[in-house]
Amino acid sequence: MTGAEANTDRDLAGGLERLWTPHRMTYIAGEDRPEGGYDKPAGCPFCLAPSRPPQESLVVARGEHVFAVLNLYPYNAGHLLVCPYRHVADYTDLDGPETAELASFTQTAMRVIRKVSNAHGFNLGMNQGGVAGAGIAAHLHQHVVPRWGGDANFMAVIGRTKVLPQLLGDTRDLLTRAWPS
Repeated sequence: MTGAEANTDRDLAGGLERLWTPHRMTYIAGEDRPEGGYDKPAGCPFCLAPSRPPQESLVVARGEHVFAVLNLYPYNAGHLLVCPYRHVADYTDLDGPETAELASFTQTAMRVIRKVSNAHGFNLGMNQGGVAGAGIAAHLHQHVVPRWGGDANFMAVIGRTKVLPQLLGDTRDLLTRAWPS
């Protein structure tokens, strides 16, 4: 069996290809979760990030109600999360100013990433609840994932390895410098 065969199969009913990525289970299973989990602010990395030193927190920009931080487990280089400072789980729990600033930060993140890395497109989204795929469901966060033609290449599909061309700290510095004051 080849590497490709080991990682894909065909859904007999619908003819869909499925790609299995078991290496993500370490993250999904939360093997590096803090004691007590993410549900309380004391263990929530999004609540802790703004108070940590910049190089450790990976915070790129700060607003009045939200901040942008690099994803510690990025799908692509420049994968940002826009988070409210307030520990809130659901989009419907945001107030008006938080909602407006979250939208504005998402737009700014897209502009900054385009400027520094010429992204061809973006995936934007929120996973609301654990059943919807949220790894940290207790604290709302909007994903801003830059995409380029060919970024899902053989390394990830066959080699089960994601190639990121930049260290997180270097990406943070680049995006922070380009973020408008």
